Amino acid sequence: MAQPSRPGGAVFRPRFALTIVYFAGFFLLYCAALAGPPLLHAWRDAASSPERQDAAAFAAVRAAVGARISLAVVGALATLALGIFARVLPGLRGPR
Repeated sequence: MAQPSRPGGAVFRPRFALTIVYFAGFFLLYCAALAGPPLLHAWRDAASSPERQDAAAFAAVRAAVGARISLAVVGALATLALGIFARVLPGLRGPR
């Protein structure tokens, strides 16, 4: 016999998983923002050979993001915290 459903029972709310997804999204966004200008500059200045272009792009991104990876992490955490505090992130809006 099936049990009757209880009104007001447990509801699945994946807050932790959504927090991780939002953090990863913001982190990738900040990394792309940090790597974009040097990558565009390397792409414009690269020679016509694809091997040199790939190497120049890799070196430019590594130089741009490698030193500022902590800035991207802090920016992603700050954006996530502000979004949770302001209750603007879908799925993380809790009752007041």
